[in-house]
Order: sequence, then structure tokens, then C-alpha cells
Amino acid sequence: MNWPLPRLLVAGLLLLGGCTQERPVAVPPPPAALGAPALWEVEDADTRIYLFGTVHVLKPDVHWFGGGVKRAFDRSDELVVEIIEPEDPGALAGLMAGKARAHDGVKLSDRLEPQARTKYQAAMSANGLPWQAFEGFAPWMAGMALSVAPLDRLGYEAELGADKILMANAKAQGKRIEALETVEQQLGFFASLPMDQQVRFLTSTVDGLGDMEAQFASLMRHWQRGEPDRLAKEMNESLEATPELAQLLLIGRNASWAKWIKARLDRPGTVFVAVGAGHLAGAGSVQDQLKALGIASARVGE
Repeated sequence: MNWPLPRLLVAGLLLLGGCTQERPVAVPPPPAALGAPALWEVEDADTRIYLFGTVHVLKPDVHWFGGGVKRAFDRSDELVVEIIEPEDPGALAGLMAGKARAHDGVKLSDRLEPQARTKYQAAMSANGLPWQAFEGFAPWMAGMALSVAPLDRLGYEAELGADKILMANAKAQGKRIEALETVEQQLGFFASLPMDQQVRFLTSTVDGLGDMEAQFASLMRHWQRGEPDRLAKEMNESLEATPELAQLLLIGRNASWAKWIKARLDRPGTVFVAVGAGHLAGAGSVQDQLKALGIASARVGE
């Protein structure tokens, strides 16, 4: 079984694919062409909070921003996303380099067994990533780069990601935009992984590259059709074998966000919360964490 983190990265946990830029607001296609991603809501007497799971890279022919999702978004006064990236690409690059730099003087390739090293270097070269340029970085950085590069070749674009489209529309409508985490925090999740887990992440990413196209296409279908249970089965089930990673990258963050949502209910308004789809699917999801806090969530449209 391949380690699941590459799929989690691209489909819902974390994708840092460049700086947010201004772009034309997306015009939804005819309703018949729209997908129907899942949407939930939490509410009390004077506050309503929508929960929407995003995918951070999409193809131009994936249409989702319409129907109930757009109606909920248009009703909202505020958009809340995972992070707000710096407007200066150089600032983002600096943050990533600072967190990703290895400080023990060991070259990345030297952390790998000979066979794994050969496969890693070949995979980097095949995806247009000069492995020599990564020698001073920690393994998680190379693993993240390899998780994203094949998707670029397959026609997925970060600038078409659901969170980017939502932010562009929020700016156009004058909505307030907030973030649940900072870029530094998200990078810190990976930087804090023990070195053996980082190496495992990298080697498993390399081993899983051949299946990535089919895996990601399947995840996209489940997301577009509003099938969180199937999405969870593909994305999260195998995390049971790595509970420390599940706690760090998924469950712990979900619990933190649930506490934020509970506190936000104390203030009136309508809020649209958009986080990676993996956080709203399966055991330990944001909805599960809210239930543990005594707060009910309901699927919109069901």
C-alpha cells in the first residue's frame, strides 16, 4: 500500500503552488454542466457557517462554482480559508526556503538507500525538477514538489483551484477574507516531521507517481459528485497505519478549526469556510470534531 500523503497533499491537506494573484472572476457555466461538491452548515440563532471542501488544483473543464455552493457563498459576509499567501512571490519563496532547508549538512540524496536514490533522481529529472537543486533541502520539500509536478503536466492548474476562485470572487464582492492558519504554520507541519518519516514520504511519493493520474482523477470525480464518504475511503483510510501523521496533519488541525468555528458562533453573521476536502471527510473530520464539542452540522441539500 502506498503511503497516502501525496494524495492528501494535492486533494485537500496542503498545496503551496505559488502566490495568490488577481484573476478574472469565474463565470459559472450552465447548470447542467455543474458538479455538485458537498456543502455543510452550522448555525445558531444569529450565525450561519457554511463548510465547503476545496481542491487546490483543477482543470479548466471542471465546473463547480454554481448552484447551492454559489448561493451559499453569495449569502455570506465573510470568506475563511486555510491560508492567505503573500502577494509577493519572493516572500513565499523565502518562507519555503527557510522552513525547507536542512540544517544538519547531510545532502538529500545521501539520506536515501542506493536503489531509492536512483529512482528519486530519475523521477525528479523526468518531472523537470533538477534534483541537484534540492540537495540542501529536507526530504519533505522534494516530496511535495514531486506530488505537484505531474499534475501540472496533466493539465491541473493551481490558479484554477477552488480556493483561488473563491478568494477572487470574495474580493470582487467586497467580502472580508480571513485565514485559519499562516503559511509558516502549514510549512511547519512538514518541517516538524521526524527525518525518517520525511524520507518515507519522499520514497513513497516516488513509488506512487505511476498511479497518480488515476488516483487523482478518481478523487476529482468523488469531489465533483459530492461523495465525501468515497473521498474519505480513498484519501484517509490508510492513515490508520500512520496515526502520528494523521494527528499532525489532519485530526489535530480539524480539532483546532472546530474550536474556531465554535467561537465564531458567538458573533452574528454568515461565514463561508473553505478548507481542503480531506478535512470534511471521514473519521476525525471537522464535522466529527464539532460533534464532540456539542455542535451539530448538517449537509446542505440533504
